[in-house]
Amino acid sequence: MADAVTKKIVRLLQPDQSGATRCAAAIVLREIGARDAELAKVYCGLLDDPDPQFRAEMIQAVGKLKIEPALKRLLEFVQGGGSDSELAAEAAAQLGAKGTHALQGLMDKVAPGLRRRIAGALATGGSTTAETAAVDALLDKDPGVIEAATRSLANAVPTLNPAHRRALTDQLVQFLKDKKQPLSAYAETAVIRLLAALADPRTEDELWERTGPSHPPEMRAAALQALGPLALAGDGKRGPGKDQLKRMIACATDADFRVAAPALMLLKQLSFDNRLAAEWLSLLQASDVAVRRFAVDKLGDRDSEDVAAALLAQIEHPDSQLRQNALNHLGQTKAGRNLLTRELLSADNADRAWLLARAQTNFINAYPPKLRDEIVEQACTWLEDGDRRSDGLLFLVRHADASALHDKIVERAQALRKKKAYAKAINCLRYLARDPACAVPVRLELAGCGLKTSQHELSNEARSADPALQQFARLAPDYQSEVVDFLKKSKWLEPEDLYYLGFHFAEKNGPTRKFGGEVLQLVVQRSPKGKVAQDAKRKLKKEALD
Repeated sequence: MADAVTKKIVRLLQPDQSGATRCAAAIVLREIGARDAELAKVYCGLLDDPDPQFRAEMIQAVGKLKIEPALKRLLEFVQGGGSDSELAAEAAAQLGAKGTHALQGLMDKVAPGLRRRIAGALATGGSTTAETAAVDALLDKDPGVIEAATRSLANAVPTLNPAHRRALTDQLVQFLKDKKQPLSAYAETAVIRLLAALADPRTEDELWERTGPSHPPEMRAAALQALGPLALAGDGKRGPGKDQLKRMIACATDADFRVAAPALMLLKQLSFDNRLAAEWLSLLQASDVAVRRFAVDKLGDRDSEDVAAALLAQIEHPDSQLRQNALNHLGQTKAGRNLLTRELLSADNADRAWLLARAQTNFINAYPPKLRDEIVEQACTWLEDGDRRSDGLLFLVRHADASALHDKIVERAQALRKKKAYAKAINCLRYLARDPACAVPVRLELAGCGLKTSQHELSNEARSADPALQQFARLAPDYQSEVVDFLKKSKWLEPEDLYYLGFHFAEKNGPTRKFGGEVLQLVVQRSPKGKVAQDAKRKLKKEALD
């Protein structure tokens, strides 16, 4: 028999009260556990109230208070669908074995959508019978039913005591091992998800087995996520075994990012294992750029030739962030710098040389002098031969010390000129002359070497196209005295070279005409009795410059 206070609250459930008051009264009665035979009749009679909000509160109340006489009406709500069906299914599941069996009996009589609601409600029943029924729903053929049961069971896991969790784990593992009634791929994935929620160390072997490539990506991803709290101890000191780590790395390099992502999360917590260096380095060959970025961050600081070689392969990847990351790590280790330099010095084409040269501009200043000297030597060798690979190397060395590079090339060009290797000297000097601020002595040296390689053809067309004469034409108007002094001092220029130069400018008008006369006079002084001197005198007389 209800006490006086309870009776007063029950009177607040009547239709003459406001909707908010009635709902509040239903909640209070549900929470204080007010129930007896007389109250049960009142509750059952209010299940058909026209107010949907109040009706929903009463449905929840009869479930929590375990009012078994309400079961029939609750099942009708479930079969009828609508907004009350899900609450009614959850309420029926709370009525113990009787309610659970009744809901199971409806599974084959209702539409698929209602079956899913029933499966989801079973796990909320709070009884062993209801939980068993929810677990049995994992064997259903409808993925929707399996998903609903899985979500509900997972939500219930935190409320289970250790013994209950252990029993549920054993039941799920038995499902996985049952060869007579194998689970569908979807159901097996669902079981793995539940095992992840239970986090029982005894399931590790089953989980590791399902990370292999023979299983669907969804299942592999679920297994890896389940292994998260199991594969590593909280202090990060214990880790997976050798075979397990190989599996994890294989998953991280999988083309399906659903598999790679959870594997990467596990690998982030592990330290590099030298025994598995090859497996770790395979991460840098993954198809997904995120995996490669992770591998660069994880392995990039290791000063070893194998790591450097793997990082070097990344600098041609389309992803700019990956390229830059790899380059930064290469420049921070001795092995990385040595490899970059070796690759640069052996580049097989100009594009490759440019790529490797640009890659080193940020840390060329940190290179030891011996290493920089090697780069300069190779750059000059290629430059002498007219090999375009030199451009990249020279670009790199210029970042370190542009002045020293200039002096080195001038010195080398002069040495080549002394060896009469004029064509090679021209290649060196031409590089320096690209600079608008190139000094006059360098330009004169270039023009002089050009005279030595010229064919000395006196036709107007040939002379107009001669680079050496063009060089002198640019210098003579503004630096005539410097040019004449250079020609006087340059004993390596033969009278024939000077005659060709003077012949050309003696025919010009303006200041360069006078310059041509001075050069022809120099020819006469150099070889007063020679045939070329006679030709120079005749030209001076013809042009009225004698």
